[in-house]
Amino acid sequence: MHHMLLVLATTPAPSPSPSLRPGLSEDQVTPGTWGFILTAFIVVLTTFLIVDMVRRIRRVRYRAQAEEARLAAEGGPDAEADGDGGAATR
Repeated sequence: MHHMLLVLATTPAPSPSPSLRPGLSEDQVTPGTWGFILTAFIVVLTTFLIVDMVRRIRRVRYRAQAEEARLAAEGGPDAEADGDGGAATR
């Protein structure tokens, strides 16, 4: 086991070639300027969507807490049913 680890650790990795394969240009293997601009636009758009989603979730949660506090101040859910003038029993 130790011998295998020693062999793997001392075996040199093949050196990368500094040039492209024949028939390829740099424009064919890199995204270029338009790729960078499109990727940056998607990142900014996703960030704005996440911030908006968090804001909306926080707003809904706050409204639910305010509604619960209002119902608790009125005396619970029974006070709402009794407060409608007996329309539920008609």
